[in-house]
Amino acid sequence: MIGFDKEKRIFKLDTENTSYIFGVEDDFGYLIHYYYGPKLAGNDVSYLARTEGNRPSERLREKCSFLDYAPMEYPTAGAGDFRETAFEAEMEEGHNTSEFSYVNHKIYKGKKKLLGLPATFGSEEECESLDIVLEDKLLNLRITLTYSVFEGLDAIARSLEVTNFGSEKSIYITKIMSTCLDVDDDDYSILTLHGSWARERRIEYRKLGHGNQGVSSLRGESSHQESPFIALTSKNISQTEGEVYGFSFVYSGNFTAGAYLDQFNKVRVTMGINPYHFRWKLAPGETFTAPEVISVYSGTGLGHMTRTFHDLYRKHLIRSPYRNKKRPILINNWEATYFNFNTEKLLAIAKEAAKLGIEMLVMDDGWFGKRNDDNSSLGDWFVNEEKLPGGLKPLVDGVNALGLKFGIWMEPEMICPDSDLYRAHPDWAIQVPGRTPTRSRNQLVLDLTREEVWEHTWNSVKNTLKSANIEYLKWDMNRQLTDLGSLGLPADRQGELFHRYMLAVYRMQEALITEFPNLLLENCSGGGARFDAGMLYYSPQIWTSDDADAVERLKIQEGTALVFPLSTMGAHVSDCPNHAVGRVTPFKTRGDVALAGTFGYELDVTRIPEADRNMIPEQCATYHKYNDLVREGDYYRLASYSENGLYDAWMVKAKDDSEILVTYVNVTRLANYKDRFLKLQGLDAGRPYRDEETGRVYAADVLMHAGIPMEQFWGDNNSKLVHLVEIK
Repeated sequence: MIGFDKEKRIFKLDTENTSYIFGVEDDFGYLIHYYYGPKLAGNDVSYLARTEGNRPSERLREKCSFLDYAPMEYPTAGAGDFRETAFEAEMEEGHNTSEFSYVNHKIYKGKKKLLGLPATFGSEEECESLDIVLEDKLLNLRITLTYSVFEGLDAIARSLEVTNFGSEKSIYITKIMSTCLDVDDDDYSILTLHGSWARERRIEYRKLGHGNQGVSSLRGESSHQESPFIALTSKNISQTEGEVYGFSFVYSGNFTAGAYLDQFNKVRVTMGINPYHFRWKLAPGETFTAPEVISVYSGTGLGHMTRTFHDLYRKHLIRSPYRNKKRPILINNWEATYFNFNTEKLLAIAKEAAKLGIEMLVMDDGWFGKRNDDNSSLGDWFVNEEKLPGGLKPLVDGVNALGLKFGIWMEPEMICPDSDLYRAHPDWAIQVPGRTPTRSRNQLVLDLTREEVWEHTWNSVKNTLKSANIEYLKWDMNRQLTDLGSLGLPADRQGELFHRYMLAVYRMQEALITEFPNLLLENCSGGGARFDAGMLYYSPQIWTSDDADAVERLKIQEGTALVFPLSTMGAHVSDCPNHAVGRVTPFKTRGDVALAGTFGYELDVTRIPEADRNMIPEQCATYHKYNDLVREGDYYRLASYSENGLYDAWMVKAKDDSEILVTYVNVTRLANYKDRFLKLQGLDAGRPYRDEETGRVYAADVLMHAGIPMEQFWGDNNSKLVHLVEIK
């Protein structure tokens, strides 16, 4: 999978269908990128770099010109590469020029862990890795670039470490990208996922122009506004045709991802930690580890890229015991009661839910401190016994007695100024001394980089979970980081706070799943502001958006599923009129859309219309019938409501091709219009399939090239499921 041509000094990384090739050039030992695309038998493609006869050892007088156009594998600042660089560091003397040369490399089976960070993993049979050591001997800095490839997958994982060796001086890293790719422009566009609260991860294409363009977050989280994903796409891109380079960041904090089109019509893609307020002091002997980026190349459209990310993340990133099994069907009381609940009300919901086939009750915000609205008590993780007499255990035992599991909501990273914790420890909040900190949702952020704050917070979470039979935790984060200052860091390390904060969150979630290995953890950040690959390392599912309206979810879930498996998307049947947009949609449609995720309910089951309540047992049965297929199968996007404005459709196919589930949502009915025909994808032309409902038999090639009929419903926002089973 990974080879090195010693004579030509060329590295070649082969995946199932792609090759990634670069080499060592010149007496300076530069790493030069040659090729990333469809799999090649040979490796001698160094001529593609256009460096022959122009290397500094041959024309030293034009070294600056060489550095400004050569396709560098990992470009650094100050020596003459004026494009977007991947690494910058400031010395004690104030200068920032660095220049790294190849020293050695190692190819080995398996994949190493990243210290304190989420990352993909794999056994020696599943992965092969390459470490390349580069050094700047003047600065005594060493960079180790790591590449990993995976058996059967067209994915490459990249990360790096920087070490200050043999020096008596500290060095300050001010920019560190985890990946860089230089390719010739081919009339590319960039594909990104933008949004806001309640409308996350909307797909957007932009024609690539000269200069730098991309996405980023400086909010202390991956954010609602931009997702840590970017792709280069060819002009003819579709689900089944065209070229795409996709990049996904395995990180949950500040990021930047950009594409730079230069004067020679070459594109440089970079992705890594956002340099905003980032200045990491690297003392002598210390090493900094950068997060991981996953790159996927597809020459056969977006669909192959998507399925590669899905398979990689399901098999090589998610660690939860729930990864390969059904999640319990839950009902969350947030939209049912908001803060107005007590033991009696929750047990009434649980009693009715149990009759209908629901399997878990989740108690959301409002159970602790004096929390009757969102103005107080975050940080005071003790039970409000005016609502829950006797604490959590009597309630949980009561819910368990009804045959349901119990889950709970917490927001461990936050503190309210109106709380016992803040009155005792006002210095525990992130803040700039002398400046009144900005509030959001009337809350501040705990400085988890301080050991005493981390220990107190961890003990609060641990003691809560140990106080009763709690089997699920929804971990929320409802505001961004501002007023960046830590009373626990010296002045020359304040620029480390954003990243240290993220490391502290990762450390706590690692402690959580270690202490409670069977806990079902769902991450959340005001909805989907932390829906990223980093969080999937700790939780098998993430709340996709606070907007659970079935029509809005079509766009949100399409964008999310472009990169992330369906099994990771928290999706519920919510109340109507919808609490985010006020729309009324059929109860069946709400259920069919939620089936493309974890599936659950966000409503008061004791108060909804009887006709809707009577549909819940059937929806629960449908979930149990199809969830193995949805969770483990291959996802294909058949139609996009965000593109056509009329209807949406997707399918999931079993890995062995034995069954297919098609979901169709007719959002807007057209007058005097006949049936649509959905063309399926990815089938073996020789297989016959039977429609389980109608009994009609279709040949696979007919399904792909002629299509399956989808009737026009009377009215808007109606949905249909079609289950096709292979005839053996």
